[in-house]
Amino acid sequence: MAITAALVKELRDTTGAGMMDAKKALTETDGDMEAAMDWLRTKGLAKADKKAGRTAAEGLVAVNTTGGEGVAVEVNSETDFVAKNEEFQGMVTSIASAAMGVADVEALKATEIGGKAVSEIVTDAVAKIGENMGVRRMAKLSGDNVCSYVHNAAADGLGKIGVLVAYTGGDEATARQVAMHIAAVNPAALSEADMDPDVVEKERTIQIEIARESGKPEQVIEKMIEGRMKKFVAESTLLNQAFVVNPDLTVAKAAEEAGITITGYVRMEVGEGIEKKEEDFAAEVAKTMGG
Repeated sequence: MAITAALVKELRDTTGAGMMDAKKALTETDGDMEAAMDWLRTKGLAKADKKAGRTAAEGLVAVNTTGGEGVAVEVNSETDFVAKNEEFQGMVTSIASAAMGVADVEALKATEIGGKAVSEIVTDAVAKIGENMGVRRMAKLSGDNVCSYVHNAAADGLGKIGVLVAYTGGDEATARQVAMHIAAVNPAALSEADMDPDVVEKERTIQIEIARESGKPEQVIEKMIEGRMKKFVAESTLLNQAFVVNPDLTVAKAAEEAGITITGYVRMEVGEGIEKKEEDFAAEVAKTMGG
């Protein structure tokens, strides 16, 4: 029997399964709608797609490094309970390993692990575990050397914050301390040259307005702005920040004394930029009971 788009749509609307899963179910059952629904249920795929509208702002960041290459990947779930699930952690680790061989997150979703695309693996996990999940983003970093650090680690290479640091020189211990600094302080950029011009201009505008409120002469205001912007840049850029391990030194100076140069970094934190819906406990329980 021919598997038409209308049949696939009908099965999707009835079960909430993904398009490819619905098409496969109909193919496997020769277009028999009831048999296809049973097939999806036995595979745990029915209603998996309906969970896609729920906010997934928890999860894990995984980091992976090999020589002068590193990658950080964020995989989200709805609750922190799932992030502590060993099966979920294993999936995230395997996805991070696969990410070493691709350029961006879309390519990662399409790449195969054990003969199955990452996107399909995640869909299967959604159906099995019962929460919305997704591979949200990835970032790659390269340099002479790359080290990694995870904060609030759930397992090896997995945590709430993942950091990669690229550096030249041989002192990995200091480079890892810099990675810990980045996790704690969250700099806006590596150096002044790397800062977003719009962010700098916005801060300058704010500082001008604050200074003018003081009623001081324009030439005094200009000097005030110069000093305040210098401080803003120092506090915002990694190399100019006071090193958390030794606040008497900047990160750049501490690295120099250790014989290394920091050439780049990536900091990725679970849930950054996701607007979380606030629910009371009773509502959360009701949602869980309702599937």
